[in-house]
Amino acid sequence: MESYFSSLCREVTEWGSVSQRQELPKIASQIDADWLTDALQATYPGVEVATVALVQSSEATNLHVVVKVSYRRSHGAPESMFCKLLPLDDRRSAIAATSMGPNELRFYRDLAPYLPLRVPQFQAGMHDPSDDSFVLVLEDLNALGCEVSNGIRGVTADEAAGALADLAALHVRFENHERRNVEAGWVQELAVGSSYGSTMLQFGLENHRDRLSDDFAQISMVYINQRERLHELWTTGPKTVIHGDPHIGNIFFDSGRIGFLDWGIINVNTPMRDVSYFLNMAMDIQERRNNQEELLQHYLNVRRSIGGAEISFDDAWSAHRIHGAYCVVASCQVVTFPPDATQNRKIFAEAFLQRAEAAIEDLESLRAIERAM
Repeated sequence: MESYFSSLCREVTEWGSVSQRQELPKIASQIDADWLTDALQATYPGVEVATVALVQSSEATNLHVVVKVSYRRSHGAPESMFCKLLPLDDRRSAIAATSMGPNELRFYRDLAPYLPLRVPQFQAGMHDPSDDSFVLVLEDLNALGCEVSNGIRGVTADEAAGALADLAALHVRFENHERRNVEAGWVQELAVGSSYGSTMLQFGLENHRDRLSDDFAQISMVYINQRERLHELWTTGPKTVIHGDPHIGNIFFDSGRIGFLDWGIINVNTPMRDVSYFLNMAMDIQERRNNQEELLQHYLNVRRSIGGAEISFDDAWSAHRIHGAYCVVASCQVVTFPPDATQNRKIFAEAFLQRAEAAIEDLESLRAIERAM
């Protein structure tokens, strides 16, 4: 990756030009009028910020900040913005090493404008490759009346149909490797990854086994002992660019349409990873049970109608069952049941785990992976 910063300052040249040389904000209070004026120039040329007021600050995977902005000259820039930065706690270096921040910045800048997806509107983004810190500035969805689920509210069948059509458009666009290399060559294939998930699942088994279903526990053991083999199963199939993490916490509801958040795990993999994970971990459980076969066929029909490579229903259903097992790994942080979690986080985690356990039981995912292996 080309260096965007000189050794004496942090002058962004790829994510957006700046008129003054300033350090990239590392904490919320550093997102001030001068910095934001510079950051917004690429999107709103001539904008001049007067004041920036911190409205909300919270930490999930990253630091999330909402600011209210007043202007001397707005040039159409919004009065409320959502900002994402690296967390401030001891996870900072580990999360920086994943490159999720730079990947998400690049998605919004390079790919989002050309995709028929509802995603937050990009306002500004900057990245410092010296330590992989970043600032991503997006539209404030709450200010627009959009809803991010608390985990309990799931996607309905009608909403899922629209979301799957949008995912099909993403998948089909990039299934040709030549086009993918030209337009999204920076997106990497999914790697096996670290032992982080195994460690968390082992902790859950040793300390909270009574709170986990038998199938969940057995799939956890398979993953702990045969992680690379399961990775092979989860990366088998046609390759394309996928979201990679479309669970209930990474989508939003906008007047009946589903939008997609958190593109930090964007990768090249089989489209069935997105489809299965969305059905299992974003939908209302009963809605999925009643409609998943029809929705899966709907996705395949949309693919076919826009020129996508043929995937048979039988192959898609088999993959859906196998990918259902990934819901266990996706729940690795949940099963540690951290005692200091907020009440809202506990509500979300409980709903997340319920979705995972229901999916692997309904799809008999343990049997599916054992047969495939």
